[in-house]
Amino acid sequence: MKPNLFKAALKAGQKQVGLWLSNTDRVNAEIIAGSDYDWALLDMEHAPNSYGHVGAQLQAFAASRTTPIVRPIWNHSLPVKQLMDLGSPGLLFPMVQNAEEAQAAVAATQYPLKGIRGVAGVTRATNYGRDKAYRQEVEAETCLLLQIESKAALLLAEDIAAVDGIDGIFFGPADISADLGHGGDPTKPEVWDAIMPVAERLIAAGTSVGTLTLNPYHAKELFMNDFSFVACGMDTALLAQGADALLADVRGAL
Repeated sequence: MKPNLFKAALKAGQKQVGLWLSNTDRVNAEIIAGSDYDWALLDMEHAPNSYGHVGAQLQAFAASRTTPIVRPIWNHSLPVKQLMDLGSPGLLFPMVQNAEEAQAAVAATQYPLKGIRGVAGVTRATNYGRDKAYRQEVEAETCLLLQIESKAALLLAEDIAAVDGIDGIFFGPADISADLGHGGDPTKPEVWDAIMPVAERLIAAGTSVGTLTLNPYHAKELFMNDFSFVACGMDTALLAQGADALLADVRGAL
C-alpha cells in the first residue's frame, strides 16, 4: 500500500495543514491537489457527494502528497465499507458521542475477527486484486479520526480518545456551538472556551487533535496551541469570497 503520510506525520508530532472540500467535482479536487496541502477533507455528510464522486476525487489526489480524508455520511458500517473498498486513506467519523460509538467506527474498518468489515478482493483499494499484502497492511495505513460535536461528547472526550485504533480527535465547532445554544456560530468565544480545556487535556495525554476554521489567523493560533491538524479553509468559501471580492473591486472602479 501507499504509505499514509498524514498518519505518519501525526505520529511524529508534525503539524498538518488541511483544506475542506465541499465541491464534489473531480477537477476541483485536482486543482486543490496541486496546492500541496498536507491533507484534504472530502465531505459526504454536508456535501452532495456520491461514492462515484468520491472515487474520482481520490483518483485526483492519488499522484499528490496530499492525503485525502473522507467524512462519511454517518458513523455506520455500510458507508464505511464502500469507502474502504474505494481506497480511502483515512476517514473522519461524524457525531461520535461515546466510547461505544468510537469502537463501532473502528470495527467498521477492520476485518473479522477484529472487526465487521466485509471482504471484497477486486476493488480499487487492492489495486483490483493485485495488492496481495493489502489485508495485512490496511489497518496500519488507514487514518481514523473521530468528530466530537456536542456537550455530551466533550464530557466523554477522553474515553472516546482512549479507544484503540483511533489516530486523532476532531472538534466540530459549528455543532458544538448549536448544542451550547449559540446558534451554530463557531466563532463565538464561548464555543472555544468549551473546546480548549478538553483539547488541552487530550494533547497532554498524547492525542492528536484537529478542527476546521475559516479564519487563517485562528488556524495559526490553534497550531501554536499544539493542535496537530487544522483545515484552514473551505474550497466553496474561497470561491465565493474570491468571486465577491473581484466583483466588488472592479465595480468599485466604475
